[in-house]
Order: sequence, then C-alpha cells, then structure tokens
Amino acid sequence: MKELSVTGESPDESKQGQSSTGPTQAPSEPKEPSEATAPSETKASSEATEPEVASAPKAKAGTSPAWAAAPRPSTDGDARTDGAIPTDPRRSLSAGTDARKPVPDGAKAPAEARQTPRWAAGGTDVAGTDSAAQATVALPALGPGAGAGEDTARTPAAEEKRPAPGAAPSGAGARPAAVKPAQAPVRESEPVPPVAPARPPAAGVPGPKAAERPTGVPGPVTTARPATQPATQPGTPPGPGQSEQRPRPPIDLLAQLTNTPAPPQTPMRSVARRFRIWGPVVVVLAVGVVTAQMVRPLPKPTLALEGSASYTFQGDFSVPWPDHGQSAAKVVGAGSLGTSGEQKPVPTASVAKVMTAYVILKGHPLKKGESGEQITLDAQAEADSAKKDESRVPLKAGQRFTQEQMLQMLMIPSGNNVARQLARWDAGSEDAFAEKMNKVARELGMKDTVYTDPSGFLESTRSTAADQLKLAEAVMQNEVFRQVVRMPSATIPGLEKPIYNNNALLTTQPGTAGIKTGSTTPAGGALMWAAYRTVDGKDQLLLGVTMDQRSPGGDSNAHLKRALDNTQKVIAGIRDGLVSATVVKKGQVVGYVDDGLGGRTPVVATADLKSAGWPGLKPAFKLADGGRAVPHEAKAGTEVGVLTVGDGPGAAKVPVALQKDLSEPGFGSKLVRLG
Repeated sequence: MKELSVTGESPDESKQGQSSTGPTQAPSEPKEPSEATAPSETKASSEATEPEVASAPKAKAGTSPAWAAAPRPSTDGDARTDGAIPTDPRRSLSAGTDARKPVPDGAKAPAEARQTPRWAAGGTDVAGTDSAAQATVALPALGPGAGAGEDTARTPAAEEKRPAPGAAPSGAGARPAAVKPAQAPVRESEPVPPVAPARPPAAGVPGPKAAERPTGVPGPVTTARPATQPATQPGTPPGPGQSEQRPRPPIDLLAQLTNTPAPPQTPMRSVARRFRIWGPVVVVLAVGVVTAQMVRPLPKPTLALEGSASYTFQGDFSVPWPDHGQSAAKVVGAGSLGTSGEQKPVPTASVAKVMTAYVILKGHPLKKGESGEQITLDAQAEADSAKKDESRVPLKAGQRFTQEQMLQMLMIPSGNNVARQLARWDAGSEDAFAEKMNKVARELGMKDTVYTDPSGFLESTRSTAADQLKLAEAVMQNEVFRQVVRMPSATIPGLEKPIYNNNALLTTQPGTAGIKTGSTTPAGGALMWAAYRTVDGKDQLLLGVTMDQRSPGGDSNAHLKRALDNTQKVIAGIRDGLVSATVVKKGQVVGYVDDGLGGRTPVVATADLKSAGWPGLKPAFKLADGGRAVPHEAKAGTEVGVLTVGDGPGAAKVPVALQKDLSEPGFGSKLVRLG
C-alpha cells in the first residue's frame, strides 16, 4: 500500500529523502516501553537517521478502514490518553504542551508524548515502536547554516549528533526518551494541505475509539510553527509583553544613519537647533509681510487746516435788535449775526407764503425770463375773493394766469386766495399741500415750524425767527423769486388795477430787497427781509427775520408798521458795521497735505484773501480739494485745493498750492503702516 507523506516537504525533497535514507520500513506492532531506558540507548535512539514517513494506505470507497474493522485491545496507557489527542490537526506544537518536556528516567512517557504527530517524529519508528511517541521536530532551522539544497531535518538539540544511516536502537523494545523541541525559530516548510475529514463508518459498524489505533496509522498532524509575535501596527497600542515604540528625535535618527552618536544636549545646541528650524520660517514670513506692505494701495492724501489759520475782525460792534419779540440776522457768506428774544414758535401770518412760493418753485422750476405754466382759476378762488377780513386779489372763475403772474399776486399784495389756488393746483388739496410744506421744512432743519395752511392765516401755522432765516437763505438763491420780491408794484393783464407791495422799506430804505410782510391780530407784525451792501466792489447779501412785533392798542396794520420800523434800524446798523479786511496773505501756510502715513507737506495761499465782516467776527476757515483729487506726488507750487473763509454761497475763496515737493511715503512708512 502507498502511504501519505505528511512531512511538509516538497515532492523534490521527498525524493531526496528516499535516496538518502533507503526504502521505507513497514511499521511494526506497538510495544510497551520499558520502565527504564539506558542512557546509551536513548542517545542511540535520538541519533538514529530520520526515515521518510510512509504514506498511509487509502481506503476504498464504501469500505471501512482496516483499523476500524480490527481494533486492538486497549491498555492502561491508552486509557490515560483518552481525550488527550489533539482535535485540530493544524495546532502548533509551540502551544506549551507537556509533549515537549523530556521524560525522566524510569517514568512512562505521557500520553501526549505517545501521540506526537508523525511529521514531527521525522518518519516511522526504526526500532519497531510507535513513531508518534518518539517524534522530534523535523522542520529545518532558519539561519545562515541552512543550505538551499538541504533536505534532512535538524534535531532540536544542538549537542545531539545524527547516527550513521542504518543504525539501529541499542535495545529491543527500548523506547527513546522524548527530545525537547528546539527553542530557536525554525523555517516553516511548505504549507500542509488540510486533512480531509474522516468518512463516517458504514451502517452497523461501530466507530473507532480514542484508544484504538491500527498499526501504522499516523495520529493527528500538527504543524509546528514558531511563536512569532505580530508586528505592532502604527497607531495600535502595544500588546502584552510589548514595549511602547515612540518616535526617536530627528537628530538621533540622523546619528543612527551616519553611524555617529548624537552629541550631548546643551542649551546652546538647543538654541542653535531651534534657530535652524524656525529661522527659514521667520525669513519667509518676513519677506511675505514686506512684499504685502509694499504692494498695498496707498491711502488717499487729504488736506487739513493748520491750527494757526484764523482771523478776527478788529473793533466793537453790536446789532440794534428790537426790544421785544424775536429776531435773527446774518450776512450770507460771512456768518451769523445772532438772534434776539426767546426763540419759541409763534404765528407767522403771511410770512408763511414764502414757503408756499418755495414749494411751488421746487415742484415747477422757472428760469429767468420764463413765465411758466398756465393756471385756470376755480370757483373757490372767486369765492375767497369776497372775504373782507383777509388780504386778497379780485379773481373770477375761469380766468387763466401764468405761474409767474400767480407768484407776483402771491408775494406782492399777499393774496390769500391766490395761495390756496396754487396749493390746489399743485397738490390737489390745501391739506395735501400743507404736508408738502412741512416735509420741506424738515429738510431745511426747521425743527420748530409747523404749517397747517398755505396762506398763514390760521393761527396754528407757527415758527421761529431762526427757522424762518434758514428758509430765507434757501429761497433767495432762486433768481426768479429774488426778482419778484424786489418789486414794489406790478401790473398784470386780467386784473382791474395794479397791485402794490406792503413792504414800505423797498422804497424808503436803500438796498432793501424784500422779502415778505405779515400781520394778524394773533401774530402781530412780522417781516422777512433782505438787503444788500457793497463791500470792496462786491455786493453782500444781508438776511433777517423780525416776528411778534406789536403796537400797544393798535390793529394789525399798526403791528406791521412797528415791525417795519424796528427792522429798518437793524438793517441800517448792520450796513454801517459791515467792513472788509485781508484775512489771509499770499504765501501764508494755511494747511498741509496728509499722505495718510504720517507725512505732511505744507500748503500756502496763492494770493491775498479779503472778506467782509464786522468788528468781533471770527470767520470760519475751511480747506477743501475744490473737486480735484490730491495727488501722491507733485512739484512745489502745484495747486491742490481751495481755502474758504466764511460760509454760504458768498464766502471768500482763494486757491492753495504746495510749499515744497510732495513725495510718496518712503519704505519705512509703508512697512510699519497699520490698517
């Protein structure tokens, strides 16, 4: 019969083993080992040549194995081995079983020793005993001494020698002592194919017992593998018996690669190492910061006033304000003359018609020489013409007048019916027009003013002299309005007779230019006025408002006369006190150009500047670019802005230029700038 080879050798190696050890011997009947074995016999047995393991006979299909058909009687030794046979044919011999321990002299080998797999014993028992009990590890050991063509297994004990081929054991029936497996790792042989599971016994035939084993049938095959410790994967915590592997410092790794021991650590070496590591990083960052600072856009240069740029008119002056009521006045372009009396809201009377004209001109602008749209009068305008207690203009329904003519009838004779007609024409109703009047008042900053009707006849329409002065300055910028309010009288086609202005100052006070009178019993006498004064060949516009002027025991006409008389005194006093002075000289430093990074280049006036004022006035100075962008670089003498002295449209102005060359900020200024 042929026998299966379970030595783990390749076919070529098996052939070599047959040629070197001779033909395979048939296994003999197992014999009980003697109680004691002579040392010489044990040594002879261990040094015997390891024959090749014969293959087990294959069972035919449908028949039971021979060992199952003829079981041998069990012995006491076999009984002790029940349940000790390894169930896993691939279990490693390195698991720490007792089979590896040597059997002391005079003692029986343990059951596990008798069940040593045949592949571990190196072949069949040449002395006729059970080869499984005498097995030694037959795998070739790893190491420089193992040759590529070596096909015989090395015994585990290094001091034991191999006997000559064909040597027999020293005594009949003697059993060699178990040999302790080698502790050094051995090279693993070719993979052993898995053993096919045993076929079930035929029906009626009892299966084999653990202690019954036919002669020559090998026990379970177990592959001996070195108990190697698995490598620890990166990031995996070390297992039992393993030490934690920590990364070594770069300088130690460099020393290991160069075979040079790492120098001892000193504070100086630590500093030098940190410098070598962080130095390039700092250099790169510094280069990046410098580059970014150099390419950033420069801030826009601006003009600023020098602290010493100011002027005060010399002398003493005071305005002859009325002794009651409230007043306010100013010289347009020079400054405010101040106010008198408590600035509290009072009825405006017909002075409210100034806001009516302003709203109409804003919604329907007129240029000099234009007449504007045609307006058809309604029946309400004709009905209002019959009211005896109001100022009015005789009108008839269906009449048509131009916008300019309607403005003349509104401002010269102060027709209430004309004001209401314009409100209905513009906004559709008087209430809607009053809302528009209040909206414009808020835009002008008239915080203490409320309009409830377009004519001012109602007592609920109230304001202050200071608020009305803001309106006077705004409306007098309209050329068409200025022409209308300066007219003492006018003749309008369609009216039965000419219309006359109630402002007597237009004919009695030289230089008076309007604006509007007003008088009622609740409001007293009121006047919004304008006058001119020529100073150094330039007309200066004077504006003012006088309100709440009353004559004891008088009517509305007496109140108006009182307002006109008091206003005439104010106009005369301002005209007499108004003077001209050189407030800035040519070449005077009035400010500087700020480049935004701390650099300042002075600017000077290009000519003498004169301004109108009155004694004690300190006019406002203002430096601006005049609508031109200030350059980053320019030569000395380049005009870069305009200096304004005073406020409003009539303020005095002079160009300013660079006193020296204007240059871009330097490298240091660009580098250290923030924001």
